[in-house]
Amino acid sequence: MGLTVGTAPFGGRPGGVFNGDLAPPDHLLYFEDSPRRVRLVFAGQTVADSSRVKLLHETGRVPCYYIPVDDVCWDMLEPSAKVTRCSAKGAATYWSLAVDGRRAEDAVWAYEQPLVTASWLTGYCSFVWDAVDAWYEEDEQIFGHPKDPYHRIDILASSRHVRVRHGGVLLAESRRPMLLFETGLPERYYLPAEDVRTDLLEPSDTHTRCPYKGVASYYSVRTAGGLLTNLVWYYPDPTPEAGRIGGLVCFYNERVELEVGPGGSAARGARSRGPDVRAKNPDVRSFIRDQR
Repeated sequence: MGLTVGTAPFGGRPGGVFNGDLAPPDHLLYFEDSPRRVRLVFAGQTVADSSRVKLLHETGRVPCYYIPVDDVCWDMLEPSAKVTRCSAKGAATYWSLAVDGRRAEDAVWAYEQPLVTASWLTGYCSFVWDAVDAWYEEDEQIFGHPKDPYHRIDILASSRHVRVRHGGVLLAESRRPMLLFETGLPERYYLPAEDVRTDLLEPSDTHTRCPYKGVASYYSVRTAGGLLTNLVWYYPDPTPEAGRIGGLVCFYNERVELEVGPGGSAARGARSRGPDVRAKNPDVRSFIRDQR
């Protein structure tokens, strides 16, 4: 995702090649302006509000907002004894949040005297993401981490023939998947519930949050060999940009036997009907209803 993670140009496993040896440092930093207004709320109070934020991209990490110290309510902060050191940025000092009897220890850090190669961090601070109650870009709450301007998702309707097996057992078969392509990540195949052996699925308590797609719920798969924990996920209420995968089911490519064949003719105009696996899915309607 973005510039510095995974298979991105400056990630640990670049997916492409350059026409020269750029030789970036092992710990690369890229600091840039963000045009978005960013606000942070803790205990019902706005602790930072800025239209001058910076976005730090760092090797192996998701982007991080840095806020001008002048745009932070310092009367809500108390100095901490914590100090950490980064080989690329220098020594960071910390502060704790204290508002109306609530505290968040070591919630804010700043590089007051950064290394020369990161001198542009002077005058900025950042917040531990989960230390505050809410982050906002403009007037919309964001989750997990800042959205990376170099990260995107594309969702494409397809007629590819997708089969999903585990241990020889057919778990799903569809000719109407939605393919999701996401920067730096494997492509994913989202399938209609009617094309999935929903009778083998058991609800999981696991939920994960993606800034680009929303909150995912999970299912485990019960087979003769045992329970395959959190093998399947879906987004019951995805973000607007990921709306096309709402309620569709996805398997971890890495944990199943995935077969993807050629698609049908796009000239036919209509997406082909999936194979009839409903005979093994007597509860498919209740499965779809339970996702809502």
